[in-house]
Amino acid sequence: MSEKKLNEKKPGHMTPDEFRAAGHAAVDWIASYMEKVEEYPVLSQVAPGDIRASLPEKPPETGESFEAVLKDLDDLIMPGITHWQSPGFFAYFSANASAPAILGDLLSSGLGVQGMLWATSPACTELETHVLDWLVGMMGLPESFLSTSTGGGVLQDTASSASLCALLAAREKATDYKINVSGAVQRERPLVAYTSSQAHSSIEKAIKIAGLGSENLRLIDVDENYAMRSDALEAAIENDLAAGRLPFFVCASVGTTSSSALDPVAAIGEICAKHGIWLHVDAAYAGSATVCPELRFIQEGLTHADSYMFNPHKWLLTNFDCNAFYVRDRAVLINTLSILPEYLKNQATESGSVFDYRDWHIPLGRRFKALKLWCVIRHYGVEGLRTYIRNHVQWAQDFAGWVDASEDFELTAPTPLSLVCFRHKGGDDFNQKLMDDLNEAGDIYLTHTKLGGRFTLRLAIGTSTTERRHVERAWELIQEKASRL
Repeated sequence: MSEKKLNEKKPGHMTPDEFRAAGHAAVDWIASYMEKVEEYPVLSQVAPGDIRASLPEKPPETGESFEAVLKDLDDLIMPGITHWQSPGFFAYFSANASAPAILGDLLSSGLGVQGMLWATSPACTELETHVLDWLVGMMGLPESFLSTSTGGGVLQDTASSASLCALLAAREKATDYKINVSGAVQRERPLVAYTSSQAHSSIEKAIKIAGLGSENLRLIDVDENYAMRSDALEAAIENDLAAGRLPFFVCASVGTTSSSALDPVAAIGEICAKHGIWLHVDAAYAGSATVCPELRFIQEGLTHADSYMFNPHKWLLTNFDCNAFYVRDRAVLINTLSILPEYLKNQATESGSVFDYRDWHIPLGRRFKALKLWCVIRHYGVEGLRTYIRNHVQWAQDFAGWVDASEDFELTAPTPLSLVCFRHKGGDDFNQKLMDDLNEAGDIYLTHTKLGGRFTLRLAIGTSTTERRHVERAWELIQEKASRL
């Protein structure tokens, strides 16, 4: 086909028939990608600037065919893709994708609703409420998080946004909403927050966004397993109280990014209850595991939590972005974030009988995210999701066993779930070189952290396409590459 013919397009919107043809082509493209994703180098091999240099300097003056767009997707965009859905992707934590979630996203885009209010699409709100209540039962979460109690859940974009909302609610509750009214943080009694030295960086970012300053965030020491020390937390709180400061927020991590460490939520919760401090629990990665009853030990003490969140888009087969955020008392969150201008007033809102989820997070606008989560749960069923999680946990335990039995490698942290932290005994430079060479080869992709000051490799199992054979192959490649360095 000539280049001219390929780019021919009639002006105006796609007709329904043109959309059907383009849609079928797009779905075929995605299906083909899913079939052959294992064939690509996991980590993109391009240099900085390569993709932009391949793109036209100016946009087209006239519209182009969708066929031309798909051709350029193959030729120009794909070389710059790091394949997060590759079975050899063991880096960071996964960003799950599955066919039911993709279709749910497509349906959401097709409906094109803006679900800021119940009135702007009742199904958008009510399905979200219902699915989040499903998750409470599926995962054994406290009943205080149910919409039928004083609490409830909402879908956020990411864990960072959820933690920010939790911190803002805690700030307002601690100051009796005076900051909301005056816009000024109390300087006569500085507000202080606490989290583990291993906690996600989004907590410090939230502190800055909230106007409290990182000098008012205490990073609490961890134990030999990299979990927060509750005695160190208690001491820090007592010191701040003695200095006239106001402790208001503690974030406990269940599955830290570096090592999947599990903070002692029960002990931390008792300390927070004693001092009247808001407890937020960040289970962004690990929370999905609790669909399996035998893994619910990781949320012991969660009844103390004022807020809790996890990411179905990390390990529950739901495409990014999808964060499930729960609060024990929704009135605090709503009073923190609600502003009602005249143009949003409506009879349903004024009746007080509906949820307007715009009051539960930072943005006004919101997509119909519940559709993709609903599609995932209905397609796999609870047992299907449990099998998926159990496989990954078992394969991680197997991998940890291989490392532990090796003369050349060692584990650097416990492996409670599906993240294995390990290193070669050859030292930091050796491990850096080993990781770089493995990633450059393209068969697998690993990332690193530092634990106890030592360079540590991370192998995170969680991608939807990964099978046991891929984990076995990863260990073979790691040993082979190490033997040649």
